[in-house]
Amino acid sequence: MSIAIRVEHLSKSYKIRHKNQSGQDLLRDIIAEKIKGIIDKSKKIIDNKLVVKNQSKEVFWALNNLNFEIKKGERVGIIGSNGAGKSTLLKILSRISEPTKGRISTNGRISSLLEVGTGFHPELTGRENIYLNGAILGMQRTEIRNKFDEIVSFSEIGKFLDTPVKRYSSGMYIRLAFAVSAYLESEILIVDEVLAVGDAQFQKKCLGKMEDFSRKGERTVIFVSHNMQAITSLCNRVILINKGSILQDDETKKVIRNYLMFETSKKGLIEWEPEKALGDSRIKLRAIRILDQENKIRSHFCSTSVIRIRFDFEIFTLDNLLVIGFDLTNENGIIIFRSYQHDSIEEEWPKLLLGFNSIYCEIPSELLREGTYFISPKISLHGVKWIINSDPLLSFDIELNHGVSPYWSYYNKANRPGVLSLVVPWKNLE
Repeated sequence: MSIAIRVEHLSKSYKIRHKNQSGQDLLRDIIAEKIKGIIDKSKKIIDNKLVVKNQSKEVFWALNNLNFEIKKGERVGIIGSNGAGKSTLLKILSRISEPTKGRISTNGRISSLLEVGTGFHPELTGRENIYLNGAILGMQRTEIRNKFDEIVSFSEIGKFLDTPVKRYSSGMYIRLAFAVSAYLESEILIVDEVLAVGDAQFQKKCLGKMEDFSRKGERTVIFVSHNMQAITSLCNRVILINKGSILQDDETKKVIRNYLMFETSKKGLIEWEPEKALGDSRIKLRAIRILDQENKIRSHFCSTSVIRIRFDFEIFTLDNLLVIGFDLTNENGIIIFRSYQHDSIEEEWPKLLLGFNSIYCEIPSELLREGTYFISPKISLHGVKWIINSDPLLSFDIELNHGVSPYWSYYNKANRPGVLSLVVPWKNLE
């Protein structure tokens, strides 16, 4: 099988500018930085240990000496915690950004879907943007016209086709952008977490399409997602990145299992200092706690226990679309369920206030089977944008101690099949 992408000794660095304590650049700092630059360019420093007081820049290596190959027709997932370097890698593969060191060789045209609106001209209509994207890929107008009806049908935005895309919702953007990327003639498709903006049915449709054309050997797919279930469903290989380096490159289930087991907190608690809290200008997540019914932090429960998942956060701007919740995932990356604070009837919704908030939900007893479970926080403006769409951050264990049927003995209860271990009543028909 021929090579679609070859990455050799790839590294990417950025210069991070630091401000003084007042948050402003002082004249003496700027002068010192300029003088240092002149000195560095004019002569070699004997031992490379010149120190300039109040230095205002440092070099941050987002990627560090990456080496891998992707064969034509492979479906490769890239996973890792926030800040691991995933997005930087995709931008370099998509030729949006240049590497600092190393090289990339590609065999085929690349189509990438990295951010909402990427590649679209906001003043042009959906129709015009389809032709524009095809032209960028080097296609003739007749080639684009032959694919046009399929693109419109897949995107399901036909009645908005002649509307400028600046008036599209984020979901409409994604529908059209994915359809354009999928149907126009590129051999390599690169997709970031941007698909998560769309509705669940459309996400499933996109995953099916990517799987379909890669299995036929038509396309190579590189897919980044925080959704381990989507990665498991689509990808036959996963690359795990941590702090800019490759930790593991192997078959999907092996990599996901290791990632979940070793990259999550097992203490029943994860906290962030204010300056490191997850979120944006609207909301900052400060802590997640796993509690028993006495509000004691725990990470090991019997299956007959009620489990409380508590979120502590700070709200700076109230918004009616704000939803706060989590995915509960098992050891194989399968989502057992997703829960938001808006799941109950409206009268029971927690009241969110400006400032510090604490809310919790309860996982019922006698629901989960034996195993390890993982919590991935999910905070968004519903249907508009993700604020936090995280990989699993903390975990807890369940020990099975329920099940009244004599056909499930003490010794084989753990082998009871199914994702859940729910005991449901059976009755005679009256």
